[in-house]
Amino acid sequence: MSIDHWNIDGTWTLFLDRDGVINERIMGGYVTNPNEFEFLPNAPKAIARLSRIFHRVIVVTNQQGIGKGLMTERNVLEVHSYMCDEVHQAMGKIDKCFFAPNLAGAEEDLRKPGPAMAEMAKMEFPEIEFERSVMVGDTDSDILFGKNLGMKTVRIKTVEPINVEADFTCESLDEFSKMI
Repeated sequence: MSIDHWNIDGTWTLFLDRDGVINERIMGGYVTNPNEFEFLPNAPKAIARLSRIFHRVIVVTNQQGIGKGLMTERNVLEVHSYMCDEVHQAMGKIDKCFFAPNLAGAEEDLRKPGPAMAEMAKMEFPEIEFERSVMVGDTDSDILFGKNLGMKTVRIKTVEPINVEADFTCESLDEFSKMI
């Protein structure tokens, strides 16, 4: 399926995973503070381009390092504040960042591929329609999150094994932003 046929306009919402899409993913570890947060090439400019196309830009990220006691919610909020400030300096916007602090399999599981973070976004921004949304991620759980909610899905290429096909695959968020 070609992106051209999606008919994306200014009413659509863009959901972005964080690690591996916006910033370098620390394999087997976690970004615990702004000093460890390293943007992927041209990611702030890509988000700036995308935020001129999409009505809302929402970050949804699993952060079980909190549940493991390796960082705090405050640490994640500081990282997100830094990330949003840098995107703003590039003339872009991120409307809101949602994160799942729990361990996988927790009783109240907010993690992708479950719908909790998308539902929280819709509560805050009632105009969001999942059928008029795109989820960009690098893992199967990101793609399943989007598919389960009826979103279009874009996979950023990764070293992880792929068991769930996205609607579209590209090298980077920068590449996606130039194709839309």
